[in-house]
Amino acid sequence: MQIKASTFKTTAFKLVALYLLIFALSVGAILGYVFWNTALLLERQAEETIRSEVQALGDQYRLRGLRGVVDIIERRSADQTGTIFLLDNARGDRVTGNLVDMPPNILGNGTWVDFPITLGKGQHQIRHTAHAYHVELPDGFRLLVGRDVEELRTFRNLIKNTLLWALGLTMALGLGGGYLTSRNFLRRVDAITDASRAIMDGDLSQRMPVKGSNDELDRLSQSLNEMLGQIERLMAGMKEVSSNVAHDLRTPLTRLRARTEAALRSNNAQEHRVALQQTITESDQLLATFNALLSIARAEAGQSREGLTDIDVSTVLTEVAELYEPLVEEAGGTLECRAIEPLLVHADRQLLAQAFSNLVDNAMKYGLDPATEKVAIALTAQRSEDGSSAIITITDKGRGVDAKDHARMQDRFVRLDESRTKPGNGLGLSLVASVMKLHGGTLKFADAGPGLQAILELPLQR
Repeated sequence: MQIKASTFKTTAFKLVALYLLIFALSVGAILGYVFWNTALLLERQAEETIRSEVQALGDQYRLRGLRGVVDIIERRSADQTGTIFLLDNARGDRVTGNLVDMPPNILGNGTWVDFPITLGKGQHQIRHTAHAYHVELPDGFRLLVGRDVEELRTFRNLIKNTLLWALGLTMALGLGGGYLTSRNFLRRVDAITDASRAIMDGDLSQRMPVKGSNDELDRLSQSLNEMLGQIERLMAGMKEVSSNVAHDLRTPLTRLRARTEAALRSNNAQEHRVALQQTITESDQLLATFNALLSIARAEAGQSREGLTDIDVSTVLTEVAELYEPLVEEAGGTLECRAIEPLLVHADRQLLAQAFSNLVDNAMKYGLDPATEKVAIALTAQRSEDGSSAIITITDKGRGVDAKDHARMQDRFVRLDESRTKPGNGLGLSLVASVMKLHGGTLKFADAGPGLQAILELPLQR
């Protein structure tokens, strides 16, 4: 069953929403601070202007008395600068000014008061808000000086509304962008999910979609595709191995059963003995095949990595040469080994020796010189030109192998036509290739002209 995730539940949308919330809070705090300081600055400027007017009128009252204050108020009221004046006496009677009555909400001497004022006449009357300062003069006179702050409040409200709309639009656009981004992200994740479900259903040829943008999803898909390719190759190898095991072991097992039945039908002790000996020989070959398969599996699975130590590959090659030299000389052939320079590698000594032995054994079986029908094997170990790896070669003087078969020889249970008459199970070179893979090395074959050359390359320890 295919399950589609909601766009709003995706991690991408949640991250965008969280980032947008943090961004909005940060911008809101900054803009709020700017708004508050701007409004406070304008209000302070208005109050400073009012205080200056009150200060000037107080000075005039001390210098010229009531007449001087009245003259200044009347002159400035006629200028229509937006300043509000009112002077009344102790009985509350208006003396002068452009305001009719004193506001009822005055708290006392030296206090600020906000009150509504009416401007215009008839149908054109409008109500504004005034901000004024109240002070008491000697002899019971009261002075109120203020300004029409309606424009200031309108400007402040305009800034506030602008900031709110800006935050609202930012949130809306951010959420919209997050939704579109999440939908695109979700489509790609759904494509990967669909591909993975197809793979789980058994179609190993499926691959994760790659858009080509080289973003994190593309890199993830590419890594998964490489892993799937490796899994597909391993599965194909397992199928091939299963088929080859069934095919290659069916014949010896059938022969073993037939020989046993024939021995049981016979009453001859000598025939029983021969049958048992042949059964032991066949069993040893079967055990050798299974041991080789087990060694290959362990090497490919990396289970032998705990046995890796720093060893001299030249020493191991020399020991293998000393082991096989008597056998080669007994067959009338020659085996030369040139491994003088110490070459330190990080490897499993037993597996490395097994790989060398398999190659020497193959050279003894299939590397006969056509002219002399003798074996001539040369082993060398030397440092590569760049000094980063050890190069080990095993060369014979036989008929060689076609270049098109060099890669196929490393597959399991592969036996070329000229080798089918010789004993073996077709696993020797597969084991060598697995050992090289375990140690980070490579196995290649080349034409020795005449003969075949096996080339092993292992990384050197620095």
